[in-house]
Amino acid sequence: MKPILIHTHFHRRRTGVTRSIENVLPFFEGKYETYIYGYNVEGKKISFSELKKLLFSNREVVVHCHRNNEIMRMLFFRFLGGKFKLIATRHAETVPSGLTMKLLKKADKVVTLIKSMSDNLGIENTIVGHGVNINLFKPDSFKKLENIPQENIILCAGRVRKAKGQIVLLEAAKVLKNHENWCLVIVGKVDKPAFLEDLKVLAKKHEIENQVYFIDETSDIVSYYQASKIVVVPSFSEGFSLVTAEAMACECSVIATKNVGVHSELITHKKNGYLFEAGNISELEDLLEKSITNQIPLLGKEARAEILEDWSAEKEADGLIKVYQSK
Repeated sequence: MKPILIHTHFHRRRTGVTRSIENVLPFFEGKYETYIYGYNVEGKKISFSELKKLLFSNREVVVHCHRNNEIMRMLFFRFLGGKFKLIATRHAETVPSGLTMKLLKKADKVVTLIKSMSDNLGIENTIVGHGVNINLFKPDSFKKLENIPQENIILCAGRVRKAKGQIVLLEAAKVLKNHENWCLVIVGKVDKPAFLEDLKVLAKKHEIENQVYFIDETSDIVSYYQASKIVVVPSFSEGFSLVTAEAMACECSVIATKNVGVHSELITHKKNGYLFEAGNISELEDLLEKSITNQIPLLGKEARAEILEDWSAEKEADGLIKVYQSK
């Protein structure tokens, strides 16, 4: 009889964490009877009563949590006598709060995503980077986006807020004024409407408002990657930056901030993508202009090759299984 693996997901929105769970689930099925406890995530769901039955059974059970509220739920079951191995992933690079640290210390094993995150945590942990579902995130050169007349798309995907660097991108995107067949598409949930208005003001200031499109978050983000030639990730901070890996898997030429999240581990500058200093508008502007005018090559094929070699969901699942099986 296979051991049980349960991933938890209690969050009202679909995020990079959500996609990271969905990416790896299929690769556990050979070794584990795999379930999801929670909502807003795809996978074989388990009810509260089914969960309780398993946690208090004699089966070998591993529960993998991703947020504080999920760890607290599982610790309650453990307090009542539930017997299971508790794994917790820390998804943020910042120094954890006192509450988060207390909860992580109660887990049997802690997973981090990148070296800087591991170093900042201050407790024993294992680094297992996110992987991409390479069969879903793949190139499609025939993909087009409706209602966007320009032939060439620069994409920025993720939460629309200051820490994600969209202001830097809008300032650098003034180069679009001289390239009418190029546009910028910004896809993601807007944290504050006033910030979105600031971005629209910038687009108007640079006279590119007809070349900049704002799209709410979508479950079909793959189509946006596939339709884009360039993806810019101008963030000042990231937990991991799954967007960068997904874009690379779709053969987009990625321009991302140096030493933010996993960017500098994924991207070797000028080999499989481009890096610039966070906040450096002129550096990003130069990379965009040279990419658009073919002064530097688009590196989409090289980007996908990097993902296939080192950053697949299957490789992530193998790393997690080693954590689940460790003493």
